[in-house]
This record gives sequence, structure tokens and C-alpha cells, in this order.
Amino acid sequence: MKKQLLTIISVCLAAVACSAAQETDEFTTKSGKKVTITCIKHGSFEINYDGMEIQVDPVRDAVLPITNYSEYPKAKMVLITHEHKDHFDKEAIACVRNQSTDIYLTQSCYDDYHNGVAMRNGDSIAYAEDVHIKAVPAYNTTPGRERFHPKGRDNGYVLTLDGLRIYIAGDTEDIPEMAELKDIDIAFLPCNQPYTMTPEQFVKAANMVKPKVLFPYHYSETPINKVRMMLIGSGIDVRIRSYK
Repeated sequence: MKKQLLTIISVCLAAVACSAAQETDEFTTKSGKKVTITCIKHGSFEINYDGMEIQVDPVRDAVLPITNYSEYPKAKMVLITHEHKDHFDKEAIACVRNQSTDIYLTQSCYDDYHNGVAMRNGDSIAYAEDVHIKAVPAYNTTPGRERFHPKGRDNGYVLTLDGLRIYIAGDTEDIPEMAELKDIDIAFLPCNQPYTMTPEQFVKAANMVKPKVLFPYHYSETPINKVRMMLIGSGIDVRIRSYK
């Protein structure tokens, strides 16, 4: 009984920690509309564009602390990068969606979920006159790691909101396709081994993408301040948030 009670207390404290850890960053589009990005955890974050709610890889309890997505506004759009449980959580999606929610996901996620719009690498969608989505590659290149994220299966996304370009890399290494991305204002790049990038790969990727603002995310136990130090002098505004 005592052990069960301690477990319950630990879960409750984890949920409280999730709320306390959330941080927000505000940006302004070319026509003066506000974009607010809220850090949730790991690979999960929320974007509010001029009142439009967007959830990226919402995950409830596969990654601690537990996130109570029923406390969030219903999303107009949900983006899912790939099928792993720390990015694709049907229960979390159910909490943030309603009848008007549009879900964009990979083909493998669609085959499991049977809902939403499947996007393949290179697909583009004009969601609205001022909102565009492009699916871009995300994969492993290091020998032996290809099994984690094989080429062609998973998505990164470039989300354009009234000209503000946000690159959501998903789980990937420093792939050559990153050099093709242009005019990225905000980027989310992952940094944890063996699944995504080493700090050295991360720095190489950042210098290929050249975003104005860079959020390291999905960084697990990586000493992420080391990455920020390695990018001093690059001209990139590196912002560390609670994306462990």
C-alpha cells in the first residue's frame, strides 16, 4: 500500500512538473501577427498563430512528465513526424482534436491511425492563404542506426505562417537535404544519441540550415549547453528550453 501511494505521489509530481516547466517564446510575422511557441517536452510543443492552435507530436505519458492535453485548447492542426511512441500518441491526439481538427502525419502513422492526411517527403499543402506545410526528409545516416529512422519513412516539416518559416526536423541526423532549406526563421533540431545527432552533427546541421532562432529539442541526457557554446559566433540565436 505504501509503495502504491509513493507511486501515485510520483506521478502527480511529474504532472505538476510538466506545467511548471513550460516556457513560451513570441515571434511576429511580416504582417504583425503573433506566433507563440510553448515548450511542452522532448519532441512536443504547441504553436499558437494568431489564435490558431497547432500541436506538434503531442505525447501524454510515453515521455515523462505526464502531459494533460485536456487542459489545452482544441487544435486546429496536429503534425506528427513519425510512428515512435515518444512522438505518436493516439490518446494525446484524441484530447486535442475535435471535428474541425486537421491531422497531418506519415504514411505509416496513417496506416495505424486511419485518420488524417498522409504526407510523404516532398509533399506540400496550402492549408490556407497564409499557412503552408511541406514534408521534408528525416532519417538516420550513420551505419547501424538506419533501423531507427529509415530514409523515406518519417517526416520533418517546414511550416510557413504568414511568411514566418519554422523547420521541425523530427528525428534525423545531419542529412544533406538540410542544405536545401532556405530562409528558415525558427528551427527545431534534435540532439540525442544513438537515435538522432551528436553535438558535432547538430552544429553541422545548424550551420546548414542557418535559422535565425534555434531550439535544440529531443535532447535527453545530452549536455545541451555544450551545443550552445559550440555555436557561439555563428549568428544563430540558440535558445535552450525544457525539451529533455
